[in-house]
Amino acid sequence: MAIKQLSVFVENKRGGLVRITDLLAGHGINLSALSIADTKDFGILRLIVDDTEKAREALEANGVLVKVNEVVGIEIPDRTGELSRALSVLDDEGINVEYLYAFLSAGGTGAYVVLRVEDNATAESALTSAGFRTVTERDVRK
Repeated sequence: MAIKQLSVFVENKRGGLVRITDLLAGHGINLSALSIADTKDFGILRLIVDDTEKAREALEANGVLVKVNEVVGIEIPDRTGELSRALSVLDDEGINVEYLYAFLSAGGTGAYVVLRVEDNATAESALTSAGFRTVTERDVRK
C-alpha cells in the first residue's frame, strides 16, 4: 500500500523553509512526517501530510515546485539490527533504496520507515514476507 509523499524544492536561504511551512499551515495542512536534504543552493523537503492534493494545489498556486511520489512505509521494531534486516531483504531482491527516513510510530514501540524504491509492489511483498508490517497513510497520520 503505497503512501503519497510530496517532494518540495526549497531555496537554501533564510526564510525558504518557513515560507513552505507557513503556506501549508495557512491552508490547514497538517504535517505527519518530513525529511529535508540540502545542497548549497536548494533543498528537497519530503512531506507526508493529511491532505496531499490540497497541499500540492496550495504549493503550486504559490509558485512552489512540488512533485507527488509514492513511497513504501514499514514498521520497524525497536530492536538492534531490524533496519539492517529490512534493508537486506530489499538488497536480496535486487531493490535499490534511493532514500529513506524514519520517525517514531504512533504506539511508540518502534519506528516507521519511509522508503523510496524503484518497485513499490515488489518491495512491499518482500518486506511483508520477511515479517515486516507495511504502514498506510492512515497509520502515519495518527
